[in-house]
Amino acid sequence: MTKFSDLNLNPKVLKAVEEAGYETPTPIQAGAIPPALQGRDVLGIAQTGTGKTASFTLPMITALARGRARARMPRSLVLCPTRELAAQVAENFDTYTKHLKLTKALLIGGVSFKEQEQLIDRGVDVLIATPGRLLDHFERGKLLLTGVQIMVVDEADRMLDMGFIPDIERIFSLTPFTRQTLFFSATMAPEIERITNTFLSNPERIEVARQATTSETIEQGVVMFKASRRDREATEKRRLLRALVDAEGDSCTNAIIFCNRKSDVDIVAKSLKKYGYDAAAIHGDLEQSQRMKTLDLFREKTLRFLVASDVAARGLDIPSVSHVFNYDVPSHSEDYVHRIGRTGRAGRDGKAVMICSSRDEKYFEAIEKLVQKEIPRIENPLKAEPAEAPASSPKVGVSEKPDNDNARPKTSKPSSGRSRSSRSGRSRNDDQNHGNHGKVVGMGDHLPSFIAMSFEERRAS
Repeated sequence: MTKFSDLNLNPKVLKAVEEAGYETPTPIQAGAIPPALQGRDVLGIAQTGTGKTASFTLPMITALARGRARARMPRSLVLCPTRELAAQVAENFDTYTKHLKLTKALLIGGVSFKEQEQLIDRGVDVLIATPGRLLDHFERGKLLLTGVQIMVVDEADRMLDMGFIPDIERIFSLTPFTRQTLFFSATMAPEIERITNTFLSNPERIEVARQATTSETIEQGVVMFKASRRDREATEKRRLLRALVDAEGDSCTNAIIFCNRKSDVDIVAKSLKKYGYDAAAIHGDLEQSQRMKTLDLFREKTLRFLVASDVAARGLDIPSVSHVFNYDVPSHSEDYVHRIGRTGRAGRDGKAVMICSSRDEKYFEAIEKLVQKEIPRIENPLKAEPAEAPASSPKVGVSEKPDNDNARPKTSKPSSGRSRSSRSGRSRNDDQNHGNHGKVVGMGDHLPSFIAMSFEERRAS
């Protein structure tokens, strides 16, 4: 079995790896590190959670151990699709460069340009950035990419989903032709294949798993959900989510709950907190400081439930997530692989449960086709309950009441002295008395009586 000590890494890098508690590289690390150390381009294809980050950080640090950066001219560049992933890559560099004097800068949104420019002006060995912020600095004339020796594109398929491919192509054109390129992705869409053919030179291809596969350590399941009434769908779906969480019991130590829309992220998090669940929301509209604080609480297990949009679906290294709940079926089937990849990491067991409504069945079918397996159906734990019954006994200190998170407080109104039924009954009688021949299309039994009157009858009345 290959060990890190067999990979010809810099002794100081190897010491940091051992102090971090790692001895044996993962398959993607064992395959990618040797050709990267030889200076070859690398195309790494592996499902999320397999250790891709160390596959490029370790050989980069070894290669950069000699030399010195010049002002505004970084020696290496790492491109990441999201702020969170970029921050995580920066943490990896901090871990593995603890015995080396290498400098880095993190260019992401939510941080002032001035602070970032000060770091660049001093010269950095490693520049970690999201594409948009990197180009902002370049267009301001604060950054030159002509000194880049090693360029890394991480989570390339996510870059494609987020519309960053034109930016990536432009950034490639700003770097030297002689650079070394390390390119990593979980899936290989045709557009990604085109970019690798254009910008990589005879790359070493390492593929450690079938494209778009899910980890065998993850137990998967889906609940086919149909609301009792359309206007109750959102309330009943949130109640089903709580029932699924409760059904897992103590085995659910923590969980990420994924929603497709940012608005639903806030609503679901608010609903869970209302019913006594320790939950918080994270999505792209929140301030960067708030997003990082929430992630830190979740990593430290101070926060039990993280309700997220797909901003958290890829690349985040939270090693001990016991469960993933897909509140919504992702509209892009590849996102399912990345979402559930937040659990079952590093050989641990995990569980992923999805709620599929009737309108989402076409997306669900695409997911099963992509992963090439049938996802087991789970019986709806609320199936035997009456439509109006609560999902479960309330949490301690929480009153049992309908889950209407957006409802405004009811205000009393003066009684008109007539019930709704008497009013609707009068309308039907008036229709008959005024000679309404046949049912009025579109208005039903709630047709106001004066509309059915002729002009002469309205004047007479």
